[in-house]
Amino acid sequence: MEHLKQKNPAPTNGPGGGPGNGIFDEVNEAVEAAWLAQKHLIALGLEKRERIIEAMRQAGMANVEMLARMEVEETGMGRYEDKVLKHHLAILRTPGVEDIRPEVFSGDHGLTLVERLPFGVAGCITPSTAPSETVFHNTICMIAAGNSAVISPHPAAKNVTLKAVEILNLAVQSAGGPVNLVVCLREATLQKASEIMKHPKINLLLATGGPGVVEAVLSSGKKAIGAGPGNPPALVDETADLPKAARDIVAGAGFENDIQCIGEKEVLVVEQVADRLIAEMAKSGAYLLKDEKEVDRLTKLVTTPEGQVNKDYIGKDAQVILHAMGIPAPDHIRVIIYEVPANHITVREEFLMPLLPIVRVKDVDEGIELAVCIEGGCRHTATMHSKNVDNMTRFARAIQTTIFVKNGPSYNGVGLGGEGYGTMTIAGPTGEGLTSPRSFTRVQRCTLVEGFNLRS
Repeated sequence: MEHLKQKNPAPTNGPGGGPGNGIFDEVNEAVEAAWLAQKHLIALGLEKRERIIEAMRQAGMANVEMLARMEVEETGMGRYEDKVLKHHLAILRTPGVEDIRPEVFSGDHGLTLVERLPFGVAGCITPSTAPSETVFHNTICMIAAGNSAVISPHPAAKNVTLKAVEILNLAVQSAGGPVNLVVCLREATLQKASEIMKHPKINLLLATGGPGVVEAVLSSGKKAIGAGPGNPPALVDETADLPKAARDIVAGAGFENDIQCIGEKEVLVVEQVADRLIAEMAKSGAYLLKDEKEVDRLTKLVTTPEGQVNKDYIGKDAQVILHAMGIPAPDHIRVIIYEVPANHITVREEFLMPLLPIVRVKDVDEGIELAVCIEGGCRHTATMHSKNVDNMTRFARAIQTTIFVKNGPSYNGVGLGGEGYGTMTIAGPTGEGLTSPRSFTRVQRCTLVEGFNLRS
């Protein structure tokens, strides 16, 4: 795989030009190049797509450590070791062309073939929380589906996004694929993102990020898929295996310093077992704030005077936050836990930080009702720790999230340590769920009527 490692970037390509790195200065040039590349791709056939995707996977794996370090250094968020795992998930567990195999129906009245066809050129707006992982996931999905991709990077993660696009272009070309199958804008601005959304040759839009960008693509008038924010509650009832629940919740919220939208953002625990759960969490890498004064200091630190999330602490290690509070913390601490009422701002709002507010509830019924309210209809993720199947079923039906994890950390729900394929794009607002290549296709049904029956 040595030949797939990133070399010095080639000069910026123009529309339909020779080998290049897929980086463009102008939106129209980028879209035109991707449009031409997509026409070449669909003429190559599925077997060629498979070879291209395999080359992309090999190139990605050869550069995982470098991309993970770049992300941490550029964004200042998350943890290197967790980003390595996320890259492995995106590169190896994203489905390929097997996800779009056709269906066939035959019977007395003939034969019907159902195929999944590409949209054409997709505009992909990527986040700062998983920039290069999302590029790999989205690009593998798009190419498997027969689309090309125009990437609009997050301004806070522009350099690592560009590097991922360069690596992917080299890989596509090494497998005999067309140049510019994935392209990216050199500068990340709202104006260029808007131009991508409005361009007449962009047939599909995909946004992974906050509510603003998701709302923008959904109001574009085009086919759009939105992967928005969440506020995932973790509910613990009196039947739970408390040591395991504590370990799992700390692991889920501590992963990437909880910048992932799937991560546990608050804990609702039945009063009967609350003290025991808190004690077990403290044994499992959580730092317990000792009184209301410390909780108030934390609240003032992580919020602005206007009551908004203080972005200075998004994705930072728990030790950084505790240090800013004047509290020394050992290296093994992954999250900060504290008890608050259900109306506390860090319960009601999504804080992408290693914070776990704990709310006591009198019983599981109150916990379910409160969790549904706190999740806020995002339809994103929820977790529950229980040995009572009826309780878990009732919670799942009530909260109706895209991902519901029972007795495990939240990241099990996206294929990391759990079964099923991996994803970096969870389309709760538009209902596609965990995206895969079929999410980015349209269905064509072709029917041959009667006169064709091999059994007659």
